Amino acid sequence: MSHESQKGFHLTIIALVILILGVVGLVGYKVISNQPATSSSIISGSGSVESKAVKAGKSLSANKCVGTGDATFTSLPMKPEDFSILIPYGLVVGGHVTPIDHQYFAPKDHNSARDSYPVYAMADATIVDIQPRANDRGTEYRFVFAHSCTFLYYYDLVTSLSGKVKQAYDKNNREINLPIKAGEQVGAIGGQTLDFAVWRTNGTLKGFIVPSHYDGEGWKIYTTNPFPYYTPELRAIVEARNPRVAEPVEGKIDYDIDGKLVGNWFVRASGGYIGGQKQEYWKTHLSIAPDLYDPSHFTISLGDYGGQAEQFEDLDNAPDPATVGVDAGLVKYDLTSWNYLTSTGANWNRDSVAKGLTAKSSGQGVGCLLAQLTSTRILKAEPFPGKSCSMITGFADSVKFYER
Repeated sequence: MSHESQKGFHLTIIALVILILGVVGLVGYKVISNQPATSSSIISGSGSVESKAVKAGKSLSANKCVGTGDATFTSLPMKPEDFSILIPYGLVVGGHVTPIDHQYFAPKDHNSARDSYPVYAMADATIVDIQPRANDRGTEYRFVFAHSCTFLYYYDLVTSLSGKVKQAYDKNNREINLPIKAGEQVGAIGGQTLDFAVWRTNGTLKGFIVPSHYDGEGWKIYTTNPFPYYTPELRAIVEARNPRVAEPVEGKIDYDIDGKLVGNWFVRASGGYIGGQKQEYWKTHLSIAPDLYDPSHFTISLGDYGGQAEQFEDLDNAPDPATVGVDAGLVKYDLTSWNYLTSTGANWNRDSVAKGLTAKSSGQGVGCLLAQLTSTRILKAEPFPGKSCSMITGFADSVKFYER
């Protein structure tokens, strides 16, 4: 990859981080409140599967949900002409060190003004929470919609409220409990992606070895494939704009294999995912997981790489973290940046519809990661920014122990 190509790639990544991640610290820090029961205590407690599912829904809806049953999405959250691609579950970027638990509807124009595009309810539901978040661009809003106690969905980064939603919010603020119909406008967005996910409480993700590590974001273990709940016509639209072709096409966030390096790790005794509720909670995170668009490669995601959250791939794409266990001893990864190539061999701009993407290393090392499983659920790891692994013989002063 030429110097100019690398420069362009890095500018693309910077833009993506700003677009997607501009408020991640405040998002992660603020939405952990008002959880009456932890998800791990619910799933490990007594009761039938249905009663646990309802209890989880009550917890996620501030006790406002009613009944059980799945929704059907008869409306998209944005008009088809207003969004470019659907980014599936599992992206890692900036402070999103572990695979992301929501999808993104990317705006047609990333430079659009705030409130350029209307945002709609996707299914009949009750808006049970709207959480504001102020930043230097204005106020943005996080919505929770409860179709039932077993089926909820949410949006984030909405830039303004509309109509009866604004009226109800201005009157009731966080105590909102507003029925809404599919296709009704709830707000607007512009200049950034729209977060979206489905939470189905009838079951939990099996690839998180220690569910209690995610209690600070209790919805995470209920993250569900949204595609089956669209009408066939709408499903065809979103799947066509999803660059991922590997199964599961909706993306994946839970990659832990007990006794193997692959998956999510948290600095020992740091408090799991939310890191003791610190604002920069992601600094205690480390993740090594299959690449979002080309799972034949893997992404190394570090919450504290010389003080910054960074993502890399390995120059040799080996050893496969899914095969690295305690018996592997010390392993080394030469860190590098990467890009994606389309089926024609062109660099992908990460903003246009493309299928069959392949990951391509820049070919230039930028650092080294040492990793060693000292026991089934304890990882010893240390990054060395700016150094080749050939220069590193063992751990040094910045080594940390991670757990799960």
